[in-house]
Amino acid sequence: MADELKKTEVPPAAAPQAQQQFAVDTTMLSAAYANFCRVTGTPEELVLDFGLNTQMTPVPNEPVKLTHRLVMNYFTAKRLLGALHMAVQQHESMYGVLETDIQKRVRTAGTARPASPR
Repeated sequence: MADELKKTEVPPAAAPQAQQQFAVDTTMLSAAYANFCRVTGTPEELVLDFGLNTQMTPVPNEPVKLTHRLVMNYFTAKRLLGALHMAVQQHESMYGVLETDIQKRVRTAGTARPASPR
């Protein structure tokens, strides 16, 4: 039975959109905003802690307040990685490359921001 499931199941990241339809119940769904994520783990699980960082630079006596923790196995983490990668690629193809290095995004007085390469 387990072998049959392995042969027929399709990982969500590799499945076509039509085959990725799951019934979901959103009655208990809550939303939160995070601009900080800490990733740790064990040999069996990956732990993602999310929170809100209100400082531009680290302040030793004001820690980032972590508000949510997501724990998952590495198989789920890899599927999440694929889904996030695909979502960011689609966003960048529509709106341009996302520069994560803040120093490369800072505009100085009198200079225009360079166009992002496509």
